[in-house]
Amino acid sequence: MSKIVIIGTAYPLRGGGLATFNERLARQFLAEGHEVLIYTFTLQYPEFLFPGKSQYSEGEPPDDLNIIEAINSVNPINWICSGLKIKREYADIVLIRYWIPFMAPCLGTIARIVSSNKHSKIIGIIDNVIPHEKRPGDRIFTKYFVKSVGGFLTMSELVKNNLRDFTQKEIDLVHHPLYDNFGEKIPKRVAREKLNIPNDVYVFLFFGFIRKYKGLDLLISAFELLENNENLRLLICGEFYACEEEINDQINRSKKNSQILKHTHFIKDEDVGIYFSAADCVVQPYRSATQSGVTPLTYHFEIPMIVTNVGALPDLVPPELGKVCIPEPEDIARAMQEMLTFDLDQFEINIKDEKKKLSWEKFTSAIIQLGEKLKLNK
Repeated sequence: MSKIVIIGTAYPLRGGGLATFNERLARQFLAEGHEVLIYTFTLQYPEFLFPGKSQYSEGEPPDDLNIIEAINSVNPINWICSGLKIKREYADIVLIRYWIPFMAPCLGTIARIVSSNKHSKIIGIIDNVIPHEKRPGDRIFTKYFVKSVGGFLTMSELVKNNLRDFTQKEIDLVHHPLYDNFGEKIPKRVAREKLNIPNDVYVFLFFGFIRKYKGLDLLISAFELLENNENLRLLICGEFYACEEEINDQINRSKKNSQILKHTHFIKDEDVGIYFSAADCVVQPYRSATQSGVTPLTYHFEIPMIVTNVGALPDLVPPELGKVCIPEPEDIARAMQEMLTFDLDQFEINIKDEKKKLSWEKFTSAIIQLGEKLKLNK
């Protein structure tokens, strides 16, 4: 069995994709008999750079994980101290989550120090090579991080190809596993009762942090284009990270504003299943994307989805599992209209097969195998 260190977001920082993923990955390694530590941030983002309302969880700390708060993303002296501390852990594998170039100086410096112990294999789990919202210096920062890492794991072909522009090192691809840590699906009637949604309506769900690139404005416009039908609802769930005034104005002006339900706050982990259980279809109307954590979450709750044909979103949505459209209101509306008569019986058969391909065991196996390859290549 191996000793594994995960460097990335975790409690007391708030859930959401990164923290939820890292903690679930740690639990999978523990279940397989490995020793696991998570090194997380004492400061992840300075407040002026964080677009949400709070970076911190209000819940209880997980009692089954060894989480060490150590890393300050903007303090170079801390990077050295943290690097030396993790170096002394003498872990077999050190996993570093990379999702934004802002983190590259911090994470790249730590990785260089840790690798100087000549034992730990440094693996980058890459969410994005270049972010959706580009800034000056992105490529320079990413190069700095990439040079510090021994090998990489990506969760889409697109990110793998983007990363190949920066390095010839080992890059393996394994798709994002299912988010199965939000409980099981509950009866739709029960979920809707909790959310005060009628049982006899069809609910389209938008879920996740709200940013410009996620195209919520396109979805609202598409919803307006649907045939007049009082039995449709658009349920918007997630905290605003951008565009709050613009989206609220658009909803207020909409002729269907009474059918648009806003839950625009941070959705706690224990409430995620309620929203998905209440939905008939999940829509990801993104303008741009690499991969999305919403897709495996949707599949866990066995709900069909609509995605736009950007990035790697279509890769996991074959025709028998949902609809793919272009990121334009007219085409999104067409897909939404077609979804009202989607073959749910066949979907339920197909989704069970798809879920088997997206296991955490497959993901951890890919990491261990990559670590073995890096040992042989040293």
